[in-house]
Amino acid sequence: MLAATALATSATAATANAGTASAAAAPVTVARYTFDTGTVAAGRIADRSGKGPALTVRRADGGSIHFNGTTADKYAAFPAPCADSATLCPRVLLEGTDDADLDPGTRLFRWGATVRLTKAQVTDSSNVMQKGVSDTDSQWKMQIGAAQGKAHCVVIGQGAAKPTIYIVRSTVGVADNKWHDVFCQRSGTRLTVYIDGTDRGHITIPATLSIGNNLPLRIGGPNFHTRSDMYHGLLDDVWARIG
Repeated sequence: MLAATALATSATAATANAGTASAAAAPVTVARYTFDTGTVAAGRIADRSGKGPALTVRRADGGSIHFNGTTADKYAAFPAPCADSATLCPRVLLEGTDDADLDPGTRLFRWGATVRLTKAQVTDSSNVMQKGVSDTDSQWKMQIGAAQGKAHCVVIGQGAAKPTIYIVRSTVGVADNKWHDVFCQRSGTRLTVYIDGTDRGHITIPATLSIGNNLPLRIGGPNFHTRSDMYHGLLDDVWARIG
């Protein structure tokens, strides 16, 4: 899909915004999931960066995930939204581990994915990828908003008694049944959302905002406590990079 373009563009974007970030080591991809091999033994999905955790497929109410596409280039298809009146709601999320490489602190950090979904598939804020949840000490997240299908990048810093949630929303929607490369970038005091390689929104955040928590990486949803915030579209080339 568009992962190679995303990684190249993100490197260019980081250079362009270097003035807002502290000096950092060479960029390192700390997690990447292409889904090209589908699941492996025991229902796990391999990391392609050599640094990230394998993902475990977690299911509720009989949910299943499919890996479609060609032999060499597959993508993940998540369950459809449930009717409000449904007794059971099949759903799936992919879960990694509490990996320290995914706790960037104040460093330059980028996370992204290639998404394809329709407006009908965005019933709530659809969580694409995240580490941490909103009521914990800290979080980074990418989601698709329900109202207009815009991409959101979210960060919450450590240490505050009442954490401040910082959200940047893209100026364009992505829920149009086309593939879009979306990535978030935290660079110094700026949080930016990129759509197909273009800056589509940014906000100012504290330079001291430090991101880290003891929760696992999750792709496709926050947890199974509710039916809300689950991702229901197609997904490919999920990645995270420090520096």
